[in-house]
Amino acid sequence: MLNLLIKHKTIRKYTDKDLSDQILNRCLTAACRASNTGNMQTYSIVVTRDNDIKKQLAPAHFNQPMVTQAPVVLTFCADFNRFNKWCAIRNAKPGFDNVLSFSSAVIDTVLAAQNFAVAAESEGLGICFLGTTTYNAPQIIDVLKLPKMVFPVTTITVGYPAETPERQEDRLPINGVCHHEVYEDYDEKEIERIYAAKEALESSKQFVKENNKETLAQVFTDIRYTKKDAEAFSVTFLEMLKQQGFLH
Repeated sequence: MLNLLIKHKTIRKYTDKDLSDQILNRCLTAACRASNTGNMQTYSIVVTRDNDIKKQLAPAHFNQPMVTQAPVVLTFCADFNRFNKWCAIRNAKPGFDNVLSFSSAVIDTVLAAQNFAVAAESEGLGICFLGTTTYNAPQIIDVLKLPKMVFPVTTITVGYPAETPERQEDRLPINGVCHHEVYEDYDEKEIERIYAAKEALESSKQFVKENNKETLAQVFTDIRYTKKDAEAFSVTFLEMLKQQGFLH
């Protein structure tokens, strides 16, 4: 299992081989065994196989090809709807329409999603996490008919790999991420050391060149994840949290 985790590669292309219910259910069972807050399991997983629904979901994920190509698309949602309804029929008054409860549900959801991803890879499947889910929550809520107190958090495409990536995505060195006993803040020299390997990659240099920027950091701030986009998505995000009942 340790070797599987260390050798993880994102798979964005899948064969047309279908995914059996038996294998999928094993992976979903593993997902549902994830640690969670207070043993409330405040998440739901929407399993999408239908091609028409995948086509409806695709624009919310910027029409990335794997959304329609993968045999299965799973949308992992923070969900207090189910728990609230249980409370209602058991004469208990829930109070989960707040930021803390939403945060707890998001943690539960992501833990379940990661469990699913590891289980799927152990079955010889390939997976890809889609970070577009919270960007375009309104469309996903509409397509999947998510009721109040349910909010999409992340999406995983899964299937049999039709590619073997030559290399893994780069990661920062663990001594640049891990702190011992207390948080040790970074000085400029440490920052230079931590990001040196990432900046030295040919792919990174290509990103800088093709975007006509001076540094890789500028690609992230000026092209990929701009302040303007983040603020615009944040407004929509907060509006949808209110619409779905998580905020007043």
